[in-house]
Amino acid sequence: MSARTTAHAGSFYPAQASEIERFFKAFEEMGNVDVPETPRALIVPHAGYMYSGFTAHLAFEQLRHSSAKRAIVIGPSHRVAFHGMSVSLFDEFATPLGALTIDKAYAERLKETYRLAFEPAMHMEHSTEVQMPFIKHYAPQLEVVEMVYGAFDPKTLGAIITDLLKDEENIVVISTDLSHFYTEEEANRLDNICLNAIDKREPSMMHSGCEACGAIGVEGVLIAAQNDDLNVKLLDYRTSSWATKDTSNVVGYTSAVFY
Repeated sequence: MSARTTAHAGSFYPAQASEIERFFKAFEEMGNVDVPETPRALIVPHAGYMYSGFTAHLAFEQLRHSSAKRAIVIGPSHRVAFHGMSVSLFDEFATPLGALTIDKAYAERLKETYRLAFEPAMHMEHSTEVQMPFIKHYAPQLEVVEMVYGAFDPKTLGAIITDLLKDEENIVVISTDLSHFYTEEEANRLDNICLNAIDKREPSMMHSGCEACGAIGVEGVLIAAQNDDLNVKLLDYRTSSWATKDTSNVVGYTSAVFY
């Protein structure tokens, strides 16, 4: 049996299960935003848990309203330059909380249907990996599919996500952070462009200055939300300054649920 091993445990998130559970307990004590609808897609950040974990928690907590069979986690490549998208064909996804089953048969169908690749080097990616302990904690029954893109047409991704959402056994997880390394004031200005695009479900607004590293994924899910007439609720926005207290150099984070 092959496994997508952890590449970032001990850096972006703890390597020990007990330490991860302490993070999740703290997030739950901080609160939640209840959206009593069936979630079809989430937008979540992918920084270290101390910076963006609470924002991600507010989205993954919506999974308690879901009866989906599989989570399809889509994130940008940060380390490998690549034209296209790779879908993981390992058998399971290792996490410090225990392994998640990869729906390999479904992943193989996606690879064949959309002429995708399987490039193992693409799957040492933190934007997808940091989401897996959340899924293991909040919805351990879910199987997962990991998709990592490089240079990729957002309209093509929007068509793929539209197809994925026709199957009610799927929930789509889009991984992105927002602007990077601006002052708090400038980050707020730039991030509001992304937030307005999400709130209005308007993919064209993503081209007005949104600097999200996962902008292709966000635009793709907004195209699908328009096609499927999904509603959206923004759950949180904050920057890294809430953890660092440094407003001179921040990264923006948001989470949202489509239903």
